[in-house]
Amino acid sequence: MKNNNNTKLMTGILMIVFVAMFMIIAGRFIYIQAKGEIDGVSLKEWAEEQRKSSYVLKASRGKIFDAKGMPLAADRLTYRMYAIIDEDFSRGAKEKKHVDDVEGTAEALAPILETDEAFLIEQIENGKEKGSFQVEFGKVGRELSQKTKVAIEELKLPGIQFDEEPVRYYPNGVFASHIIGFAQKNNETEELHGVTGIEKDLDELLSGKNGEVSYQRDLYNKKLLDPDEVVQKPLDGHDVYLTIEQKIQTLLDDAMTEVESTYEPERITAVVMNAKTGEIVAMSNRPSYDPNYPADVENWYNDVISSPFEPGSTVKMFTWAAAIDAGVYEGSELFKSGRYQINQRIEPIGDHNQGEGWGTISYDEGFARSSNVAASKLVWEELGPEKFLEYLEAFDFDKKTSIDLPGEIPGRILYNWPLEKITTSFGQGSTMTPIQQIKAASAFANGGKMLQPYVIDKIVDPNTGEIIEEKEPKVVGEPISEQTAAEVIDLLDLVVNSEEGTGQMYQLDSYSAIGKTGTAEIPDPKGETAYLTGKNNYVFSFLGMAPKDDPELIMHISVKQPKLDDGESGSAPVSYIFRNVMENGLHYLNIEPDQEENQEAQVVKLPNLINENVEQVYQLLTEQGLRVSIVGKGERIQEASARQGTELLINDRLILITEEPTMPDVTGWSYREILLFAEMLDMKLETIGNGYVVKQSVEEGMELKENDYLAVELLPPTEKPKPEEEKKEERQE
Repeated sequence: MKNNNNTKLMTGILMIVFVAMFMIIAGRFIYIQAKGEIDGVSLKEWAEEQRKSSYVLKASRGKIFDAKGMPLAADRLTYRMYAIIDEDFSRGAKEKKHVDDVEGTAEALAPILETDEAFLIEQIENGKEKGSFQVEFGKVGRELSQKTKVAIEELKLPGIQFDEEPVRYYPNGVFASHIIGFAQKNNETEELHGVTGIEKDLDELLSGKNGEVSYQRDLYNKKLLDPDEVVQKPLDGHDVYLTIEQKIQTLLDDAMTEVESTYEPERITAVVMNAKTGEIVAMSNRPSYDPNYPADVENWYNDVISSPFEPGSTVKMFTWAAAIDAGVYEGSELFKSGRYQINQRIEPIGDHNQGEGWGTISYDEGFARSSNVAASKLVWEELGPEKFLEYLEAFDFDKKTSIDLPGEIPGRILYNWPLEKITTSFGQGSTMTPIQQIKAASAFANGGKMLQPYVIDKIVDPNTGEIIEEKEPKVVGEPISEQTAAEVIDLLDLVVNSEEGTGQMYQLDSYSAIGKTGTAEIPDPKGETAYLTGKNNYVFSFLGMAPKDDPELIMHISVKQPKLDDGESGSAPVSYIFRNVMENGLHYLNIEPDQEENQEAQVVKLPNLINENVEQVYQLLTEQGLRVSIVGKGERIQEASARQGTELLINDRLILITEEPTMPDVTGWSYREILLFAEMLDMKLETIGNGYVVKQSVEEGMELKENDYLAVELLPPTEKPKPEEEKKEERQE
């Protein structure tokens, strides 16, 4: 009886528990049905999310252009291959949609991808073991060309798919690479991001904003009849237009490459500025790099703006300017050159000819001869060190130029002790960057007004065509008077064009060049001595402009530790760059020559070429001094490497494409020329080395088609075969 009562009790308790649980669960269901949500999550929204499919519409990264609108950096479309290995993806399909025959697929793909079958099989099998839906193939399957993609698609291999994969492409290689910089993919986001140069500094503007397409789908990922599709268009990144002039930059790069291969210097820097506006029209450094191959970068720094050095005698133009402007200078006044000592505790200052000097000479002649004694006496006895410091600061040598490039590091005015104050007058001790010097020199070319240097002309939104930002010339200081500027111009003329001047090697054929030479000592990095010794252990430089009476271009070049021959001056490599770039650059800009001799035309303005007779155009342009290369056997020109109205310099190459293009002999062509040729014909180009072409993989006369592969080997000028100028350009037969 007792057991029976216990059983009834337990049964009652269980019934109560069951009813309670039922009421709780039922109540929960009623609540969910009434509210339509669980723990704050809307069931309707959750269901819609499960049915929704979406994909990204990628924005294009903004392009970077030169001053004439030629692209210097742009996205290039490539493809990433992947393999679907999940068998469920083929369920219900008439044909296989996944990789079923692993060995057969690998055998077919290996020769096209130029890899081992075993690697492809391993990737697929590893993916299957992990239960992956799809697998990728690393570098082997990435950045594939259109030609490779088509070749694989023609095999009709089940499960092999492609995604578009834009990569950043720099069509001109090393051209202004320290300005442009480069962008590469972030490993996590797969998005392009700037690493150096403009690509880094304006990364946010260039990047753009991705769009998206979303729609409702069924269980098999197919779009519903009423998909509720939403499209959010991508916003492409802003385009950046630089002040760089392609022709002048090319002249500079080619001249620097020649000097680099001939003299093997430790460093070369060069910058060319429009004297009237402050626009940087060319800037380059050596060593340089090709931004298409960032793994090979030797020198990350844009030395023009980020490597201060003791400038040497180029500073003397600012020393003399300060004395003139302060009213303490008399050019005809005499002084004794050779050595100068302000007191017994400070070592004497010597002129650059081992302290011998040139006897008693005038201060004007002292400038022409680059006398350290003259500079020291002007600062210590005439101007006064404190007043000189005021002028150094007025020329902004104590601060950055604020040029629109990343990584600028200003020089430093070393001015604590009497000796430092004296040595600063002739460019020793204190440091400056080339961009600081060229900015300060703009005051001489503009009647005392100093201009802001800049390299970005404008920024444009390609989605709307709106100009977001556009720069104009800006005066940032007036350190000297107009009269002082004119007097300094006359002194700079003495350096280049007088018998006593140190800059006679910088004379031009068609224009009156002026400027100041510099030979700067290099501090001993080991600290064993104050400065390195030996003929080659200097930074040789020149800061000049032309034409004299109305300067259009200002240029600074420095060459560090070149290997000079016996009896060869340090001005040899520097003047080679200056003369080539300044002479031809002024002609390119249509600046009227101001010297009578050698004023024959150096520029050829192209007529209309398209559909014109090949023979007639060839004869006309070769007679005018161009190197014309004809690609093809047709009678009419289909495409040209330069447009109507373009102005080419004498000895520039012009490539003309006719019907049925065939491979020319490209021996002796420069890297830039072969790159342009490959782009015109949509060829896949591989280059080995730097300099000029010595070997080509496609034989002369072979028929060319789009996406053909071309490999060329290049060597520096000193190692290349007989110069092409000695070979006659002939039309292919």
